[in-house]
Amino acid sequence: MSIQVRHLNYVIAAEDHGSFRRAAAALGVHESAISRRIRDLEERLGAALFVRSHGGVQLTFAGKQFVDRGRKALSEINLAKTEVAAIGRVGAGELKIGIFSSLGSGFLSGLIRGFAESYPAVQMSFVDGGQSEHVAAIRQHQLDIAFVTGTLEWPGCETEYLWSERVFAALPEQHSLTSSEELEWEDLAGERFIVSEVVPGQEIYNYLVQRLAGLGQSPEILPQSVGRHNLLSLVALGQGLTLASEGITTTQVPGVLYRPMANETLPYSMVWSSQNDNPAFLRLIELARSMAEAAALKTVKTSA
Repeated sequence: MSIQVRHLNYVIAAEDHGSFRRAAAALGVHESAISRRIRDLEERLGAALFVRSHGGVQLTFAGKQFVDRGRKALSEINLAKTEVAAIGRVGAGELKIGIFSSLGSGFLSGLIRGFAESYPAVQMSFVDGGQSEHVAAIRQHQLDIAFVTGTLEWPGCETEYLWSERVFAALPEQHSLTSSEELEWEDLAGERFIVSEVVPGQEIYNYLVQRLAGLGQSPEILPQSVGRHNLLSLVALGQGLTLASEGITTTQVPGVLYRPMANETLPYSMVWSSQNDNPAFLRLIELARSMAEAAALKTVKTSA
């Protein structure tokens, strides 16, 4: 048996106004439409909802029960409509974001800050991880979007380049290379490096091997079971050098100095599923693209 929302509205209006005629006027429909629909509903339910008289209508016991439930149902329906409309306007909702870069500064920091200012009701949650972890989570719809290094195409996902960050060497402050404004890979030949066993340690390891192998060097790279901050503390203690992206250099650790690598940049991309129709996610992509275009235009003007 199908009970439509208009059936509920007709019955409640008739009870509120005490007659089909006044209910029809309030709803802007013909009196016959309300009378007929309520009669059909009574036949389907197998019980009379109203006692009819020349003076109007009054609810039966069954009618009172129906109206009480009907009001609650309409309240829930209206609440659901309001919530869905708010989400559609990105007035509410949530975003699950995978990150690889630091949120301390740079493009990603500006993107998150700008989105939070524009859509303060959207709840954002963040997950640290590597490329493969984030891509797997996106495929399983556990993340809305991920910001990762590189521009690889991932099957089943969309990838779009957004920004680049310079690559820095993290050095103990007493190291002789801190006297240089900028470093070449030849300057790092023969140095010992340390990387974390957690993200982004493997990516840094691969990056070092790729760059230093071309110099005929087999670099000494020691994995450490520590996080990013403690890894930099080990650099300060003279345990080895490491690499850091531009965003990481905002992490000030006593005894550590950063020097840029000449002509070395890391591209960053956003990765997402084309099947994701989360309105908040779609607005985040719009803002990311707008910021990337503005940054590219600024770079062109500066170089000109």
